[in-house]
Amino acid sequence: MGAQAEEFDVIVLGLGPGGEEVAGRLAEAGVAVAGVEARLVGGECPYWGCVPSKMMIHAADLLADARRVRGTAGGAAVIPDWTPVARRVREEATDGWDDATAAGRFAGKGGTLVRGHGRLAGPREVLVDGTRLLRARRGVVVATGSQAAVPPIPGLAGTPYWTNHQAAEAARVPESLVVLGGGAVGLELAQVFRRFGAEVTVVEAADRLLPQEEPEAGELLAKVFADEGVTVRTGTEVSRVDHHGAAFTVMTDAGSNRAERLLVATGRRSDLAALGAGAAGLDESAPAIAVDGHMRAADGVWAVGDVTGIGPFTHVAVYQARIALADILGKPGPAAEYHAVPRVTFTDPEVGSVGLTEREARERGLRVRVSTVPLESSARGWIAGAEGFVKLVADGNVLAGATAAGPSGGEVLALLTLAVHERIPVERLRSMIYAYPTFHRAVEDALAGLG
Repeated sequence: MGAQAEEFDVIVLGLGPGGEEVAGRLAEAGVAVAGVEARLVGGECPYWGCVPSKMMIHAADLLADARRVRGTAGGAAVIPDWTPVARRVREEATDGWDDATAAGRFAGKGGTLVRGHGRLAGPREVLVDGTRLLRARRGVVVATGSQAAVPPIPGLAGTPYWTNHQAAEAARVPESLVVLGGGAVGLELAQVFRRFGAEVTVVEAADRLLPQEEPEAGELLAKVFADEGVTVRTGTEVSRVDHHGAAFTVMTDAGSNRAERLLVATGRRSDLAALGAGAAGLDESAPAIAVDGHMRAADGVWAVGDVTGIGPFTHVAVYQARIALADILGKPGPAAEYHAVPRVTFTDPEVGSVGLTEREARERGLRVRVSTVPLESSARGWIAGAEGFVKLVADGNVLAGATAAGPSGGEVLALLTLAVHERIPVERLRSMIYAYPTFHRAVEDALAGLG
């Protein structure tokens, strides 16, 4: 390479949740580890994703709860104020988007932090910013995550559109907002800004919201959003975007929408070519790095997190990081299992899902049995006037997937995730005692409906 290489036992390329986990634990184990990060140590989750967005959602949910007082418990005047939300995100969640604490924590464990853009330069080699060569004696862990996927819509490039980053950093609520994408991120942020007073339109190319989840989930949120004054346009393609002065114009096959801000929430992607994956013997034309059950991608290369294509979730990245860690350290451990990956859309109501949807189960030729019950059929759901449902998808006598939509849907999901993960027989689940009156008791009703 023409440069003197700095040698380490392991190089971790990317210090998001998965990379930070494996790098930090390797350092604690006495391994000479270098962590390469071009942005912030900790990655997407603590600075723009999980933590800031849930702070915003929590604040928006408090407004909604206050508005529900009328007619149920008296009266309440609600005056939205974004200032404390923005301040909390800036000061409490992100330290002003400063990673000094996280970087110091890694260094305190004995790790070496290398700031800059890392690129695979060969087997067990990483080139940082094109000049600094690092070489690993054991191997490289690729944990470079993903970036917001921006569609090639005519006129979009070069405009000041938002991704989730700008939404999390917003110092004020825009008067109007168009959201491209009806997936989890788009819907969560759409509801937040609507509850703080913005006029919001959601545009989704698929025929329903949350197209990767059960159709009932999309139908539920479409109704809730309509009740809250969010305009939803599904089955709608965007043909062009223009930005003039202080406004965007989004042209679709169903007409045009004008708004102060445009949020692009059309998924995530990983660029393996920019990563130099080919230099390490990987297929850089692929959408993700293929790994085995112990996160091995090639000789001397492991990969964890979004870049593996399993799911853009912090909990998946950390799960994979621990498996890779054991393999690197030569410790025995189980291979990765993905039949019970949980996922939650933190709208109000929440949509918690695990495993396969009904459609996926049928496409796989499973012995499908389905049961769906409305949440309001349970005592707690009726008491709270809650909207939602529990849907179970069984493969013969075990659950292959489930959805819990409603208040604390992500928490109710824990029971269902365990059932899917451990393949607990339906008869055994029916024999449990379910606390009364709880939201999770609707699971018992759904089990009865499996026949």
